[in-house]
Amino acid sequence: QVQLVESGGGLVQAGGSLRLSCAASGRTFSRDAMGWFRQAPGKEREFVAAISWSGGNKYYVDSVKGRFTISRDNAKNTVYLQMNSLKPEDTAVYYCVAGSAVATLSKGSWGQGTQVTVSS
Repeated sequence: QVQLVESGGGLVQAGGSLRLSCAASGRTFSRDAMGWFRQAPGKEREFVAAISWSGGNKYYVDSVKGRFTISRDNAKNTVYLQMNSLKPEDTAVYYCVAGSAVATLSKGSWGQGTQVTVSS
């Protein structure tokens, strides 16, 4: 089992930027697909971004394409989500997820989440 700890959330004005980090410990991190999901108040949890174990493949939900960038540093057992041009609708709790494949990430290990609040 891998343990995930997110950090970097906070309050930011619309148009601003935040970088989320997710530190992993436990089993070998470098072979895991990693991703970010989010859940806004009163809404279902949704996929945001994912990255393959090698970092060679990246996936984004349409609403964040061109604004968010996912990356990973396997030497540091850390995955990042750089969020630029933030909008109030990006307000949510953001969760880091690790799994054996991008397609099955939601069934993997989850962090406890970090709150991102974007004010208008």
